[in-house]
Amino acid sequence: MNRITPLGAAICAVLATAMPAHAAVLDSADAGMREFDRVQVTATRTERAIVDVPASVDVIDRERLDDTLARDIKDLVRYEPGISVTSSFGRFGLGGFRIRGLDGNRVQIQTDGIAVSDAFSIGSFANANRNFVDLDTLKRVEIVRGPASSLYGSDALGGVVAFVTKDPADYLAADKDAYFGLKFGYEGDWRGLFGGATAAFGGERWSGMVALSHRQGQETRNQGDDRSAGATRTAPNPQDRDGNSVLAKLVFAPSADQRFKLTAESNEDRTESDVLSAINATTRSLQGDDRQQRRRVSLGHELDSLAAGLADSLDWKVYWQDSRTTQDTDELRTGNIRRQRRFEFDQHVYGLQAIFHKALSGGSVSHDFTYGLDAARTRTEQLRNGVQTNLNTGVSSSTILPDVFPVRDFPLSDTAEVGLFVQDEMRLADGRLSLVPGLRVDVYRLEPEIDPIFAGDNPGVPVSDLDDTAVSPKFGAIWRFDECWSMFGNYAHGFRAPPYNDVNLGFTNFQFGYTAIPNPDLKPETSDGVELGLRFVGKAAYFGLSGYYNDYRDFIESFVNVGFNEQGLMVFQSRNVADARIYGAELKAGVDFGALSDGWSGWSLRGAAAWARGDNKTDDVPLDSVDPLRASLGLAYDGGAWGAELAGSFAGRKERVSDPVYYRPSGYGALDLMVNWKFAPGARIDFGVFNLGDRKYTDWADVPIGVAASAATLDRYTRPGRSVSASLAVSW
Repeated sequence: MNRITPLGAAICAVLATAMPAHAAVLDSADAGMREFDRVQVTATRTERAIVDVPASVDVIDRERLDDTLARDIKDLVRYEPGISVTSSFGRFGLGGFRIRGLDGNRVQIQTDGIAVSDAFSIGSFANANRNFVDLDTLKRVEIVRGPASSLYGSDALGGVVAFVTKDPADYLAADKDAYFGLKFGYEGDWRGLFGGATAAFGGERWSGMVALSHRQGQETRNQGDDRSAGATRTAPNPQDRDGNSVLAKLVFAPSADQRFKLTAESNEDRTESDVLSAINATTRSLQGDDRQQRRRVSLGHELDSLAAGLADSLDWKVYWQDSRTTQDTDELRTGNIRRQRRFEFDQHVYGLQAIFHKALSGGSVSHDFTYGLDAARTRTEQLRNGVQTNLNTGVSSSTILPDVFPVRDFPLSDTAEVGLFVQDEMRLADGRLSLVPGLRVDVYRLEPEIDPIFAGDNPGVPVSDLDDTAVSPKFGAIWRFDECWSMFGNYAHGFRAPPYNDVNLGFTNFQFGYTAIPNPDLKPETSDGVELGLRFVGKAAYFGLSGYYNDYRDFIESFVNVGFNEQGLMVFQSRNVADARIYGAELKAGVDFGALSDGWSGWSLRGAAAWARGDNKTDDVPLDSVDPLRASLGLAYDGGAWGAELAGSFAGRKERVSDPVYYRPSGYGALDLMVNWKFAPGARIDFGVFNLGDRKYTDWADVPIGVAASAATLDRYTRPGRSVSASLAVSW
């Protein structure tokens, strides 16, 4: 038994009998209340309770997704301060995750360990986002805050968002060999309807599942009142949205300690937009047709008991994934001129992952080794095409200034990445001290291919191969004062390899007098981060407070003006120009009132807060991507057959921006009420009213950088007013 300090004993006595942190995970009845007892895999690539991880990790399980009626990635992190989802007004909608001030491709997003495609945008008619998941197919989401390159390599500079899909075993009880389920619902903020069906079967060796879903709706509402056609419009542009997803798995278990798993997944979305906000003196109408799809097939093998000296268990998989974004724009201009543009962004990836685990014990120290390999080869293709037609004469041209179509903004690019990693979780001092060193070595190779389209748009412009190697160390530690209290700390080095589109950025326009050239000397973006935290885990309450400091170097900025060439053209090039620092503090806490008194059985309170400050050290200005102070608070009741939660989301004013003319949204507080009722075996209704007070407010993640405070269209960026959502799920 660990030694209990007098202070720890006193607090444990007040909050009821303490539960050992390492054993608490076994008690699933209280796992939802005690946040740090949730099991995660992403932060350590091993199954560990959060309390045994020397880093900040969030786990949002299936029950929480249902309780909060989360239907998209913005709903997913509604009550997770420090994490937000960016979005844009007009046409393209949700973007990607922002963690502790870093967003875009600096945050790795993965599904079952396979990274989703990159985001890419250029100009007003091309924007490929990273919203490629149907939340109904998930059993949990794990979010690692801060650099994670020591386990996941490039693109994990800001953190990792890991989606984990359901398996047949998640539907089948020990005495049940078949499952059928239906789910239907409605979301008021985008007048969306959705429906899904799931079937699963299982036997001694074979099991499988198929989950199908469909969704359709209209534009996401805001609180803008100007519905005119033109630049003053603040109401959303009319949209029709629909999408489908399929998840199928087949599992073969030749023995009790191993499983082969074949997975096929497809997710696609389509949005048709009438972009009324683009109407002006020359544009009479503008229609957008945006489609994106992701398909993947993977074959994996989990071996729990490996008769080999180098490993006790093994988990490997091979996979193929294809992600495509196609965006068509149809513009009618004065003079009866029609402009049709198409943007395509495709990524095709083949990969292999292998993870080994080995436990060793000697004397007073035990070791849990995790090591493995990540290898992937990615083909990235991007194309912009267009034609302009005079509808009076029928004459067509591929020139729409400043472009002469077709255009590739970077050449066809093949990227090969191989990463080798090792981590040791050491337990000392009778389990009170854990030390977790880790190291990863990544080899990165970029091979561009010049095709006639790129060569025609960039005559004589060379492209560059890139070979790079990165070493990412980390070190973490946990000290358990007693059965309630622990302290953790970690250091992590992160990196992001120079992206293909920055290394070989290329376009030339003689009429407008500019050109973009490659930069073979780009260095990786890097970070060095430290974090310290204090945790309490008891039967009646949990509490966690952490502080972090991350120093980032050699941020890559695209389209930097570097002067003029011999032809007199203005030259643009991607450069390592920016250094930054981000530091902050985060808090999570909760109380199970029923553990304090039987009269309060079922009642609980949970809360979280995040504060951060970021600075662009190169320009000595604030870093605009850092969110303001945010917090959430929820009072919940769980009566078994039914439950409810009154939850609040709060934010402070955005005080610091890089330019004093920028818009800084005011602080806000918004309340939501969610109720669930299990009215029969296998039958459940979820109902929610969001923004109960119909407050008019703006989330900083919805505001594009550079919007002026004096703009007359600020209501464009407001969140929806009061809305209702509901779902019905039945299974047998």
